[in-house]
Amino acid sequence: MSDKLLAFDTSTEHLSVAVRHGDRVLAHSGVGGAQASSTLLPLIRQLLADAGLALAELDAIVFGRGPGSFTGLRTACSVAQGLAFGAKVPLLPVDTLLAVADEARHAFGAQRVVAVLDARMDQLYAAHYDFDTAGPFGGDPEPLLLAPEALEVPPGWALAGNAFTAYGPRLATATARHEVLPTAAAMLRLAPALLAAGRTVPAAQAWPLYVRDKVAQTTEERAAIKAAAAVPPNPA
Repeated sequence: MSDKLLAFDTSTEHLSVAVRHGDRVLAHSGVGGAQASSTLLPLIRQLLADAGLALAELDAIVFGRGPGSFTGLRTACSVAQGLAFGAKVPLLPVDTLLAVADEARHAFGAQRVVAVLDARMDQLYAAHYDFDTAGPFGGDPEPLLLAPEALEVPPGWALAGNAFTAYGPRLATATARHEVLPTAAAMLRLAPALLAAGRTVPAAQAWPLYVRDKVAQTTEERAAIKAAAAVPPNPA
């Protein structure tokens, strides 16, 4: 019975932490980004204390493994590893896009969801999830990294995530669009099925899911891209 769980996500500019103790769920969300590394541990301690739980009592620690911000993913994985090593608690990594899809399902009733997160550099992270056919196991084998115009939304599917402000007019039409983020509460909802499927990992294997290997360009690369863009096209 997995009724004592800690979950957290720092993959976006928002930080989300939640604790389940039986039927009781305590959650906190706030500013993430660069602040997550300094605020995550104090928030975890506070929520555990409020829930009347010690770290070693947890059945599992659930964390968002990515894709998302490289710094945020490193923060989540390092905190998860440190807590698990110290308390000897198993870790449950959850794909952040799956958490986005579940949040859309929970808040809006969407059962077939294309989940997207802003990957910056004019790209999206994306994955398709069909809860009607396979529950949390009905997603793409690997998250996609693509330009907004390349995203395909099947007829009748909802589009959910945080990419609408940046790329809204460039995204495919969808039955519905839901502005949602990956949340710790979504991860708690997903945890029982994932735990039953044996998805836990030891602390040493709490690795981030990096879809893009490179997040920055050198000065020379930026200059070359700018120069190439300034060259007029050859006349037909």
